[in-house]
Amino acid sequence: MNKGPQWNAQSYDKFGRFVSDHGKIILKWLDAQPDERILDAGCGDGALTCQIAKQGAHVEGIEQAPSMAKAAQAHGLQVRTMDLCDLEDVSQFDAIFSNAVLHWIEDWPQLLHGFHRALKPNGRLVVECGGFGNIAAIRTAIIAVAGQYNMPIEAGPETYLTDQDAQTLLQKAGFKLIKSELCPRQTHLPNGMAGWLRVFRDPFFKQFEQGSVRDKIIDQVLTMLEGQLKTPNEQWFADYVRLRFIAQKI
Repeated sequence: MNKGPQWNAQSYDKFGRFVSDHGKIILKWLDAQPDERILDAGCGDGALTCQIAKQGAHVEGIEQAPSMAKAAQAHGLQVRTMDLCDLEDVSQFDAIFSNAVLHWIEDWPQLLHGFHRALKPNGRLVVECGGFGNIAAIRTAIIAVAGQYNMPIEAGPETYLTDQDAQTLLQKAGFKLIKSELCPRQTHLPNGMAGWLRVFRDPFFKQFEQGSVRDKIIDQVLTMLEGQLKTPNEQWFADYVRLRFIAQKI
């Protein structure tokens, strides 16, 4: 996961807070019970981890970005700073929960193998992440600009699966799919598209000199996206597609 954006807790709180704000659906799917032991895989700054803890579960987090892990720990949460693909726990958790993280991981077979090993018998895996078609317009605009400057895309590993893709991978890893859905979700960006690009597509834009050069490149991407993702009253939206599923260890 370390080839993707390098998350910073302060900028994420300003430009990415909508991610946890949209977590109500997947928290409902998790349905955490008192005294369950739950792992929040990619917990970020702990916004949803705290909500799981309030339901009476014993929850801990894993977060690769030190800035985000520190922010989560500031809430009194138990958080390990590590790559999810390095998880080596054995039969420790009643459930593993993950929101808006797994699309950044390329090696899903290794990831799911670790999750399967870490769950107790019949434990559940509850996930929301980017799905097939996620941010297609945004990615297309960046590809077009990258081509103008003969620059690599540099977004980092991204895996946007269909629900059928997910089911196949889950079955191979020893899970039974209980429920899944792939759904478009036009997502309002309260602080605009430019800030979103700087945070969520940082590996691409940091190839360009900071300052006026980088600002020019961002403006080019914004111009390409205005007709699709900006409303007449100047509100920006991201063309998200979300994959959600519940799977059970078998």
